[in-house]
Amino acid sequence: MKYTLKVDGQTFEVEIDDIDRRPVIARVDGQEFEVSPETGAAATPGAAPAAALPTRSNQSGKVLTAPLPGVVLEVFVKPGEKVEAGQVLLVIEAMKMKNSIRSVRDGTVAAVHVTAGQTVAHKQALLEFVE
Repeated sequence: MKYTLKVDGQTFEVEIDDIDRRPVIARVDGQEFEVSPETGAAATPGAAPAAALPTRSNQSGKVLTAPLPGVVLEVFVKPGEKVEAGQVLLVIEAMKMKNSIRSVRDGTVAAVHVTAGQTVAHKQALLEFVE
């Protein structure tokens, strides 16, 4: 099923294949999210096992950007910290769902550009990696 949602003046195309399957896999403007409606929890990007994490051009380089607009709830890393692909770096709340933002690469965090409580826009820089 396809839905069109408007959030903070931005329109998003949402596609859900099987609403009865758990977790629900939702595609928002081409990006996959794993959603557990019973708990309101969501993970992104593509919450398949870490080995199957998709590469995204806006997240595979030096800068990790917000996959959706929302409010940063928690930041789990700081500059100088080593991270692994699939590791949760921060949580963004959007549409009353918590979205775990995971690293798509191994690396070292160079800078964190957001703090808990901050509102972020779609594609806003969240953190940078050392090259």
